Amino acid sequence: MTESTTRKPTLLLVCATGSDMEAYRGYCLESVAGAYDVVLICQAEPTWERAYISDFEVADPMDAHALAEAGRALAARHELAGVVTWIEWYLVPVARLARQLGLPGPSPEVMEAARNKATARTLFARHGVPSAAAMTARSLLEAALAAETIGYPVVLKPAARAGSIGVIRVNQAEELPAGFAFASAGASAGTESTRVLVEEYLDGPEVSVECVTHQGRTTAVAVTRKTLGAEPYFEEVAHAVDAADPLLATVAPVAAAAVKALGITAGVQHVEMRLVDGRPRLIEVNARIGGDMIGHLAHLATGIHLPLAAADTACGRTPDLTPTHHRAAAIRLLYPEYSGTLTARHLDQEFAAGAPWLEQVSFQRETGDQVLLPQDGGDMFRARIGFLITTGPTGEIAQARADEALGHLTLAVEPSAPARV
Repeated sequence: MTESTTRKPTLLLVCATGSDMEAYRGYCLESVAGAYDVVLICQAEPTWERAYISDFEVADPMDAHALAEAGRALAARHELAGVVTWIEWYLVPVARLARQLGLPGPSPEVMEAARNKATARTLFARHGVPSAAAMTARSLLEAALAAETIGYPVVLKPAARAGSIGVIRVNQAEELPAGFAFASAGASAGTESTRVLVEEYLDGPEVSVECVTHQGRTTAVAVTRKTLGAEPYFEEVAHAVDAADPLLATVAPVAAAAVKALGITAGVQHVEMRLVDGRPRLIEVNARIGGDMIGHLAHLATGIHLPLAAADTACGRTPDLTPTHHRAAAIRLLYPEYSGTLTARHLDQEFAAGAPWLEQVSFQRETGDQVLLPQDGGDMFRARIGFLITTGPTGEIAQARADEALGHLTLAVEPSAPARV
């Protein structure tokens, strides 16, 4: 067999760098590098990524000109099969880059619709996908009128953000000014839209459906059950994926209908919904692999590699969605009870040595770091100390093991001094 027939295809990856990216997306790059020759565009010199890539260009992916220049430079040196990203903010720029380089991929217009929650709600309604009533607001007055029309409680969120940034529940009119200020602050950090969305509150358990779409056909490969933190915020503090979860059959058709409504014909999608009276209602479609290691949980539970499926569909190749595992996995995201200075974080190593089901423990904050919760002006990602992942034969057992591991984990925070009046 000649070298040309055995050489791996070349995939262009557009990604961020840094230690947090290694902790939460390192598994993606490792998975893809086994099947592709990966070349990278990132906003800083790669560090840990060098073990998995063959070439790179440094450019800010949010700078259209710089991204196009970097893409053309890599295309001149390599025969690119496709381009992919698993970063929410880069979805539209990468779609534009694919068009400029003549590579397969969704159109920028489709990605813009997926990124804009207001546009997505309109498309869901047009195609009969069960969703939430929603209205956009540019001012507190418009938000008040929308909330009165929809009815309290309502959810306020930036129209084009992710990661639960700026998302808050408002139960009554008296809470609206503070809620609108919180959502507006999250929206103001975005680059695509600074509007706030006022939505109907969907009362029920939250889940996500991990999907792969190839040539317009969407396959739901796993359902993720979520645990949320303290109200009025919607931060996710735990996830569990069970390969045998019977809920998958219920949510899969609605997830596929939502993907189709947005016009997405290829890629991996993380489709969020709530079960209201047992029936799925759409929250949003994220046109990339879910965060918080959800793609890794799906692999541990089913054996399906979502990062590899994302690469395959980006290159116009048929992904392998054959399950090879039949178990469960859970992640617990580690947060302080209050804002302050992290003074200790460690796991009992004797316990860890005797717990083969403890798949991974990762810390993203060092002692001496400040951890700031949303109610104190921070956000849950900056407050996050790390995570632990457990496995088991069922989702319930995997989550119970996570509870057990937490009992052997030390997290100490010195509270922040109250502000002087």
